[in-house]
Amino acid sequence: MKSENLLPRERIFAGELAKLSVEELLCVILGRGMPGKSVFELAKEIAGVLEKKSRMPVMDELLEIRGLGPAKSAQILACLELSGRFMLGTQDKAVCSPAELMPQLSFLKHSKQENMILVTLNGGNKVIKIHSITVGTANSTQAHPREAFAPALEDRAVAVVFAHNHPSGNHEPSMEDLILTQRLSEAGRILQIPVLDHLVISSSGFTSIKSCYAEYFVTP
Repeated sequence: MKSENLLPRERIFAGELAKLSVEELLCVILGRGMPGKSVFELAKEIAGVLEKKSRMPVMDELLEIRGLGPAKSAQILACLELSGRFMLGTQDKAVCSPAELMPQLSFLKHSKQENMILVTLNGGNKVIKIHSITVGTANSTQAHPREAFAPALEDRAVAVVFAHNHPSGNHEPSMEDLILTQRLSEAGRILQIPVLDHLVISSSGFTSIKSCYAEYFVTP
């Protein structure tokens, strides 16, 4: 049977996952439609909503789609969140630039609260783990070096990268961000766990403080 005649799930079994359209992927997630609306019609409607979004949709927006209840909406949101947090194989690749961390930190783009994240790295500059350090308000978060480096010590990290988001959409670091970067860098020097960078992430992009404001990093 030709692949175009197979159902989406059957195409996955046939090794054609990467070839599936957004609508077909949604069909697999949904499983079935509802009386009067097939799974394909429902998937097409959801895909149309997602394509118009420049950010992660929220539950209420998905619930406006007829035939999509809380359980299925939660499944879709969980899949979208997971796709931003987990990229297959990225932990086996050495991080050579800030941009290479973006696939694993993209979940920060759409958060409505500031989050401070710690990325621990091993001797080969490969990601060990991504830790959430603090969750703040809509425009601020606080991170004490003691709490910030605790996971790095547990991971036996050789180096770290910090990242936090700006819900406002502006990814230019504030003076508070620069001062915090300096404090974290000084703590890293004392602990002999250098801070390689501090990234400020928003829905419109990101800024590498190391690249733009290197003077706030302490030389080992």
